[in-house]
Amino acid sequence: MSQTEIILLQRVQHLGQMGDIVRVKPGYARNFLLPQGKALRANAQNRARFENDRVQLEAQNIKRREEAERLAERMHGLTVVIIRQAGDSGSLYGSVTTRDIAEAATAAGLTIGRNQVVLEEPIKILGLVEARIDLHPEVSIPVTVNVARSLEESERQARGEAVAQEQDEYVLETGEDEADEAPALETTPDV
Repeated sequence: MSQTEIILLQRVQHLGQMGDIVRVKPGYARNFLLPQGKALRANAQNRARFENDRVQLEAQNIKRREEAERLAERMHGLTVVIIRQAGDSGSLYGSVTTRDIAEAATAAGLTIGRNQVVLEEPIKILGLVEARIDLHPEVSIPVTVNVARSLEESERQARGEAVAQEQDEYVLETGEDEADEAPALETTPDV
């Protein structure tokens, strides 16, 4: 298996810090790290260029990190509400993705891209789910995603009330079911 040697221009999670020379798969370097400006190929010319620009790159990184830390302090405890249609059991028709969370965060005053949202898996049920927003490679904030059918339901969820099973609880409490209310259809035998 071939590997490509690169110089990291910023901290990359699970890979290394700025200035580290690491070996990665060629596709990862070619398709992600190099186009995103996170790395340079580790040839003699690029190594010399990096050493010349190292102080400036580190100063820019510190400045961006400080800005991200100030923003993180201001946005700490961010909760975004996403309204979706769902079945009686609380399962969504579709799912909530990183794009939906990024749009909701932008509406709340935090301008971010969907690639900055870290979500273990798409959200497919109603309720409160924790996600993370990476403001900088070294700074991230937790965000609570409140997925509900309506604003009123989201407010109840935020207070800690269970809302996903309301329809089932109604049937249990009253003993009534919508099927009981429907008139029986008369059938005539075919002769």
